[in-house]
Amino acid sequence: MSARPPIGSVGERILQWKFGTQERATRFYSDQMLDHLNPAMIEFVGRQEIAFVATADADGECDNSLRTGEQGFMHVIDPRTLAYPEYRGNGVMASLGNIAENPHVGILLVDFVRDLVGLHINGSARIVEDEDLRAAVPDLPADHGGGRLSERWVVITVQEAYIHCRKHIPRMVPAPRHRCRGTDNVPRKGGDYFDAKSTPRQDESASTTVGVQRPATPAESTIRDATADAGDH
Repeated sequence: MSARPPIGSVGERILQWKFGTQERATRFYSDQMLDHLNPAMIEFVGRQEIAFVATADADGECDNSLRTGEQGFMHVIDPRTLAYPEYRGNGVMASLGNIAENPHVGILLVDFVRDLVGLHINGSARIVEDEDLRAAVPDLPADHGGGRLSERWVVITVQEAYIHCRKHIPRMVPAPRHRCRGTDNVPRKGGDYFDAKSTPRQDESASTTVGVQRPATPAESTIRDATADAGDH
């Protein structure tokens, strides 16, 4: 098995070679990708109110979730360490469950209001109870707005931090809104907006044949073909 390149995945490198983008990719790696948060990134994180958090379980099954809070809810402990709070939710623990199996996380922060730019933060996460983290980090924020209390925190060791370019980011204008944080009132949480409760969980039109191997996805086929081509050179 080949060793993982210092920056970028094996899949990235294969497709860069296949599609002739090595020069652009190398320039981006060199100019934009850090293994920590620099002062400009720390300032950016400190004023964001929205974060998209991607996780996967041990089998690679993915989930992407939204985290929100007052400015500063994503707390930079030091240039290599970031933490965000977990509040009382629906009890599923989808993101935390994935982290318990697989610590790799990808966070995307997007400024839709002022600078129209994004920041990717990838790293390794661990789950820490609120009282334990507060004992270690005295300046951890206590007021999260709307009476929300953090039950625990996700603490991330930063491995990659890099820009998400602004050219396709839409501008949004903040508007006043009353938020029912922490409520168990079903309609206020969105209710059965997508009519899922009355819909069979499994698609009854889908094949249920056991033992039939699924076809390769386009991405898997591309990597497989590129790998075969590389072996011919």
